[in-house]
Amino acid sequence: MITIIPEAPENVAAFSATGEVTKEDFEKLVIPRVKEKVDEFGELNYLLYLDTDLDKFTMGAWLEDLLLGLKNLAKWNRTAIVTDKKAVQDFTDIFSVLMPGEFKSFPKENLYNALYWCKNGNEVEV
Repeated sequence: MITIIPEAPENVAAFSATGEVTKEDFEKLVIPRVKEKVDEFGELNYLLYLDTDLDKFTMGAWLEDLLLGLKNLAKWNRTAIVTDKKAVQDFTDIFSVLMPGEFKSFPKENLYNALYWCKNGNEVEV
C-alpha cells in the first residue's frame, strides 16, 4: 500500500510504501499526485519511503513505476529513496548516473533530511 507523506514540502511528491504495493496504488494515488506536482512546479521532486520488502511490490506496480519514470523523464529534478536496504541504496546511487536529475538514497532515520534535500537540493546541517 502506498500513502502520501502529509508533512512533505509543497514541491515534493512524497510517498510511503508499506505491505503489498499494487498497480492500483500507482494508478489511483502516485500518478495523479506526480502529475499535480509537475503541473504546478514544472519539475518533479519525488521521495519514496520504503517500509516494505521489494518482493511486496507486484509486477504491475513495478511496471507502472517504470512507465511513470519514463513518461516524466525530462521533468525529474530530485528523487530520494529512503530505505535501510543496502541493495536499494546501491541501485539508487548507480541509477543516478543514468537518469536526468539527482537521485540519492537515505537511511530511514534520515527521512526529514531526505524531505529537506528534495525540497531545497541540500541537506540539513547537523
